[in-house]
Amino acid sequence: MIVLATVVVTLAAALHIAIFVMESVGWTRPAVWKRFGVASQEAADTTRPMAYNQGFYNLFLAIGAIVGLILFGVGMHDVGLALILFSTASMFAASVVLITTGRGYIRPALIQGILPLIGFILMLLS
Repeated sequence: MIVLATVVVTLAAALHIAIFVMESVGWTRPAVWKRFGVASQEAADTTRPMAYNQGFYNLFLAIGAIVGLILFGVGMHDVGLALILFSTASMFAASVVLITTGRGYIRPALIQGILPLIGFILMLLS
């Protein structure tokens, strides 16, 4: 079970790193801002500072999960587990907040939140 939990948490971290890249690095590219439902290049340019900041939140959560996995793997189980659970719970909580912004965000929220939720549960069961 721990192997599956580790894989799922790693996938959740990888997804959040990809979101970081889109939001903080590639935000002004049409393929990226269109994916996030931004209406125009002008709107993407205007929201760039917000997306840049938000992307780093995703990166920091991913780093927390990865560091937690490393600590867990080297025998620091309690510290590693705490960091993994905090990071995945935060990822999932962010997806819940995203749902509260409107029905149009249900799909992105599910994409953002399912892996961390499954990883959280699997880590608790391991």
